[in-house]
Order: sequence, then structure tokens, then C-alpha cells
Amino acid sequence: MAIRKAVIPAAGLGTRFLPATKSTPKEMLPIVDKPAIQYVVEEAVRAGLHDVLMITGRSKRSLDDHFDAVPELEAILEAKGDEVRLAQVRRSTELADVHFVRQSQPKGLGHAVLCARRHVGDEPFAVLLGDDLIDERDPLLVEMMGLQERTGGSVVALLEVQPEEIGAYGCAAVEPLGDTEDHVRVTALVEKPDPAHAPSNLAVIGRYVLHPAVFAVLEKTEPGRAGEIQLTDALATLATMPAESGGGVYGVIFRGRRYDTGGPLDYIKAVIQIAAERPDLGPDLREWLVAYVDSWE
Repeated sequence: MAIRKAVIPAAGLGTRFLPATKSTPKEMLPIVDKPAIQYVVEEAVRAGLHDVLMITGRSKRSLDDHFDAVPELEAILEAKGDEVRLAQVRRSTELADVHFVRQSQPKGLGHAVLCARRHVGDEPFAVLLGDDLIDERDPLLVEMMGLQERTGGSVVALLEVQPEEIGAYGCAAVEPLGDTEDHVRVTALVEKPDPAHAPSNLAVIGRYVLHPAVFAVLEKTEPGRAGEIQLTDALATLATMPAESGGGVYGVIFRGRRYDTGGPLDYIKAVIQIAAERPDLGPDLREWLVAYVDSWE
């Protein structure tokens, strides 16, 4: 079946960004001049997914507001003849058909995905995590969707990390698939393994294309690390199931540009990297950065 829907879990508390996230969702923190969540929705839309479901929690009303129309602001900008900013404001409203479901309790990523079951139905779908921003020049999601359509299973995005860093991620054991070195079959998955016993240095990052069989598996998945229902555990089960039951997990090894916004330092790096690439900001920013760094020597 064609993939039409994207699910974006956005119910986290953002504790690593307190006190900024006391009243502002982490997903609404700006990456230059757009909230992080808009970059994620734009990625889904570029892949042809205009039906977007956000899994939210308490104090996330501003997410809904951001993708809604603001007639008063639009009228002011229109009266001023500020067509550029008017188009920017309207873009988030017109970007996609965005729906919202609340995750009543923070039971983990697996539970957040399970909350999408009624909206998704019996068809494959994409899951995009907001902590990972993928550069628009790298069509990772499109490649993953193509692999899912060819294999019929579920697909995860994998990133080679330093062996000592693998304990911060889900980790995949893989074997060659045969069509290209960047496409693999996942034989096992472990959530945040001890680096000394990790099966590889391939980390699962925040992009998934899932077969709807994942919902039935998630319903039976017991809470794992931190007492939460882990999506990695459900995928590990899917990897052992026969293809006719929706089983099989595959991976795309990503070698493009990824911006991690999960913690304060990585977030700052992401803002600088993205701003430095922009034609309107990059030249002046890069010049200033060089001078600033030189001033510390």
C-alpha cells in the first residue's frame, strides 16, 4: 500500500531544556526563525506525506496554534503590505493536514506510536522524531519509503556512531540485503546496550517507516528500560516474525546531514549549522564566527 501518513510524537516534557520548557514545548523552540517542529512537518511533506498526526501531551497547545490560522496577524501584515512575512505565517497553516491526539500518560515512544493506531488504520506509515532534523538536501525518508514498498516490512534509519557512543541509542545487528551497501536487513535490536557488548556501531535514529503489524506487537510489549514501552523492543519482535505476518525489519544507513536537537549543546550546534548554511545569514555569521573563535586564542 502507498504510504500516506506521518506520525510525529511530541508529548515529551523537554526536561533537558528547563526552565525554557516550563511553559513552552521543546518542539516550539526556534531553529533560527522557525520552530523545530515545523522542520519535521516540512520533511514529511517533501516526502509526499500531507496527512500528519502529532501525539502531544499537556501544555502543548502552542503546537496546535502554530499550525492554525491567525487572521488578526495576517490582516495586520496584509495591511502593511508585508507579503514576505505574510507568506511565512500562512505557510505553517497551509503546509499539511495536521491532526492531534493526546498521550494521556508518558509511557514511552512505543506507547506514543500506539496512540496513532486509530488514525493510521491498516496501512504503513512514517514516524518522525523531533530531536532529529534531516537536512532538506538529503531525502532519507523518501529512500526509506521506497525500501518499505519493496520489502513490505518495517524500515529504520541507521547511523554509524563511535563505538563508545552506542549506549545512548537503540543498536541494530544487521546483515547485507544485497541491492546496495546502505540497505541492510536488521536481525536484532537492543535498546541502549553496554558498548562492550553492542552488536554493532549502527544507531537507530529518529526516522521509521512501519508496517501496521507494529500496533499488535506494541499492545503486547511489556515496559522495558525506564518502565516505558520501547518501540525498539517491538521492532526487535517484528524482526523475528515472518513476512506474511508483517514481519521483517530493514535499515537504511544514513550518510547525510543530521542535526541533533535533543540536548542544549547539540541544539546550539544545530542552530549555528543551519544558520551558517542560509544565504541570507550564512556569510555574515561565518565571518563573525571566525573572528569570535580567533578572539579566544
